[in-house]
Amino acid sequence: MTRILHVLDHSLPLHSGYTFRTRAILRAQMARGWQVRGLTGRRHGGDGPDVEQVDGLTFHRTPGPPSTGNALLREWRDIAAHADAIEQLVGEWRPDIIHAHSPVLNAIAAQRVARRHGIPMLYEIRAFWEDAAVGNGTGAEGSPRYWLTRQLETHAVRAADAVAVICDGLRADLVARGVDAAKIIVSPNGVDMEQFGVPAPRDPALTAKLGLEGADVVGFIGSFYDYEGLDDLIAAMPRLVRARPSARLLLVGGGPCEDALRAQATASPFADHIVFVGRVPHDQVEHYYAQVDILAYPRKAMRLTDLVTPLKPLEAMAQGRLVAASSVGGHRELIEDGVTGTLFAPDDPAALAAALAGLFADRATWDERRAIARAFVEDQRNWSANILRYEPVYQRLLGASGPARAAA
Repeated sequence: MTRILHVLDHSLPLHSGYTFRTRAILRAQMARGWQVRGLTGRRHGGDGPDVEQVDGLTFHRTPGPPSTGNALLREWRDIAAHADAIEQLVGEWRPDIIHAHSPVLNAIAAQRVARRHGIPMLYEIRAFWEDAAVGNGTGAEGSPRYWLTRQLETHAVRAADAVAVICDGLRADLVARGVDAAKIIVSPNGVDMEQFGVPAPRDPALTAKLGLEGADVVGFIGSFYDYEGLDDLIAAMPRLVRARPSARLLLVGGGPCEDALRAQATASPFADHIVFVGRVPHDQVEHYYAQVDILAYPRKAMRLTDLVTPLKPLEAMAQGRLVAASSVGGHRELIEDGVTGTLFAPDDPAALAAALAGLFADRATWDERRAIARAFVEDQRNWSANILRYEPVYQRLLGASGPARAAA
């Protein structure tokens, strides 16, 4: 039975798009009959045992808190600690394949061990670390750190036995760097239909608690980062409310921009039409999806959003919600304008308000659009099908590594 060791940044029980994709991959691989384990680095940061069972999945932890001090030295120390933990688990469990997931620090740590033991390694990129840092406000495009991280990413990709990316944008960028296209597969974001496949009914008590009775509800459920464009969504509310007086904006989640967004909402002339919920337990999220008519994703135009496809719009489609999103590259890979969703110009609150008002004025098409979007997720973005994309790559790597493993 094939054993796959997933090398990760962080995992459940922490909640993020990263951990939910990981859970979906591991659960689907277990259903396929493979044995899987995850190993997180020091950046996981969660309290818990060295080996933790979550949702039927086994996660090992690299011991120790993240290093402090100079950024470069800190990261190299964390890589060394992660490599030591991988080395120990490889000796105990003897995986057949190491599947390392971005950021690139995980790939560097995993490659050290994979080469030593003759184990094939697949490196999966969900976003380029340098672009994620820009999007999160912790880095600047064109800086020395940005350049160095980009060079490390390119080196890691070339050293890996195979590469997976979550979308065509990332694949095209790597090919432009000179990476062999035949080495790269696209394993797109998907939805665990067992979890999101049956939309929850709207809870009237929750509707009343949130003050949404009879409202046209626009919602965002996720993390409050600057690149998500939630400031544009709040800025669009005056125009939307003038066109649709019953419009309400429901914001569920939290993050670095939360305080600034709350202050912006308070200063809005339509502050009473904007509802902040805060973070909610993951097992309650579906009840908030059920309160929303249209999920809005106004991501700003930048390298990160042009290259990377998000997960949340797919979850919204699976929940039977309408989707409106900015026309950045990552959204255009997921959404066909006027068919599975509505696209509008990024960084433009007026365009956003017009798109939302137009959707509310055209309710006759809603049932058809919801059905088409849900069918798209079921047919093309369902993890039970997506997982098959890894299988031929694993088989090729195992076939190629036989002599190396025997000699190790």
